[in-house]
Amino acid sequence: MAGRLPAKPSLHELMQWVLRLEKEGERDFTLLAVCPNSVAVLEAAVKAASHHRVPMLFAATLNQVDRDGGYTGWTADEFVRQIGAFAKKYDWDGPLYPCLDHGGPWLKDRHTLERLRFEETFEEVKQSIAACIEAGYELLHIDPTVDRSLAPGSKLQIAVVVERTLELMAHAEEISKTLGAREIVYEVGTEEVAGGLVDVQQLEGYLARLRQGLHERNLAHIWPVFIVAQIGTDLHTTTFDPEAAARVNRRILPLGSLIKGHYTDWVENPQAYPQSGVGAANVGPEFTAEEYCALEALEEEEAKVCADFWLEPSHITNAIEAAVVESGRWKKWLQPDESGLDFGALSAERRRWLTLSGARYIWTAETVLEARARLYRNLERVQPDPHRIVVDRIAARIAAYVRHFNLDQWLDRWG
Repeated sequence: MAGRLPAKPSLHELMQWVLRLEKEGERDFTLLAVCPNSVAVLEAAVKAASHHRVPMLFAATLNQVDRDGGYTGWTADEFVRQIGAFAKKYDWDGPLYPCLDHGGPWLKDRHTLERLRFEETFEEVKQSIAACIEAGYELLHIDPTVDRSLAPGSKLQIAVVVERTLELMAHAEEISKTLGAREIVYEVGTEEVAGGLVDVQQLEGYLARLRQGLHERNLAHIWPVFIVAQIGTDLHTTTFDPEAAARVNRRILPLGSLIKGHYTDWVENPQAYPQSGVGAANVGPEFTAEEYCALEALEEEEAKVCADFWLEPSHITNAIEAAVVESGRWKKWLQPDESGLDFGALSAERRRWLTLSGARYIWTAETVLEARARLYRNLERVQPDPHRIVVDRIAARIAAYVRHFNLDQWLDRWG
């Protein structure tokens, strides 16, 4: 029997315990990883973890959190401190794990926009990994599956992906050893078709080469706990494929790994994740969309308050849309038949989708911060804490995944 968990385990200890549960056929849950794309989302996640007594992973990309502050404004150190501050606010002493999501060359938008050469982006990623470890991150997703130097339509050779993965993992281990940090949990693979690892046979070939490379470098002990695979979901689909997950699961469980699902947002059958053996799943854009919808609902309430008290309205949703358009990041989600169109030329449905998806990039824009502050000030005439309403709405969506993943009151079951 795997027994009870140690008190406040490191993520490495937790995952070794989870793997023992898996081996004994006792695991009936999927861990949740929240992508911390705003202050409100991070706060809501910690609040949900406290209320439901569940361990929570926070999967932060280099776009979100990095040495330059990312679009949240947080460096890795500041991000970890913010997690601690919210834990204190909600009186939560349970496990909260900061993690790196998609750590690899050109996966930070700025590296692509600045047309960095491979050597430059690779060195930037190495420095960011070092900053993550120094800040106390406990999971690193190593993902060198993108190469902007290749001709359009070309795929990166699996051997090259393996070699770059090995170099980044070895670098991380060297940094970790130097700092005396906690043992790191590794995640590899990608759900993106362009990454070249979606096909199960290609994934198997990648993992075989990776295992051999780790042995040759005397790093077999850092075999990745999580493997990211294509299990039916992506940015534009919401159906999880239990059969695909089961196929991948049968291949990777003997290796001592678990599936990590990405693009879990709005999935129609989240209750199937634990049943299919998925070890953990990331959710992100859905929560920032929920934040937008919460602000949109508050803006409707604000209209009456402004009319009653002769106040200037915030126009918060207009400010968000304008900031999304100005950011230019909406353009990366345009469909082939929309290429070259201005934002205003798109349908109302598409403009709303792009605003909901792109809102995560602009929560710290000055115009949005000012509009939000005005919204809250106006509503405080009738609402004691408008921000809590936003946080609670996001927390309710997080709680839905907690229940579907069989995590509610998890520490009372296993702790």
